[in-house]
Amino acid sequence: MEEENVEVKKKAIKQADVGETIQVVKGEQKGKKGTVLTVRENSVIVKIGTHPVTGEPIKTVVNHKNYKKQK
Repeated sequence: MEEENVEVKKKAIKQADVGETIQVVKGEQKGKKGTVLTVRENSVIVKIGTHPVTGEPIKTVVNHKNYKKQK
């Protein structure tokens, strides 16, 4: 019985898929848009830009409830 409830709750959270664009709505990176690189159980890893000098990607981890998908 409890296992069924847990599965229903997990499906209720709308998660972004790899490659989708999201906008951060809460936290240090609020307002920034980025591309989803990895989807985890409770969060996603997002590339929000590249470092101008080194060219390295700037990545951050965002909880599922702290972003919204962009169309």
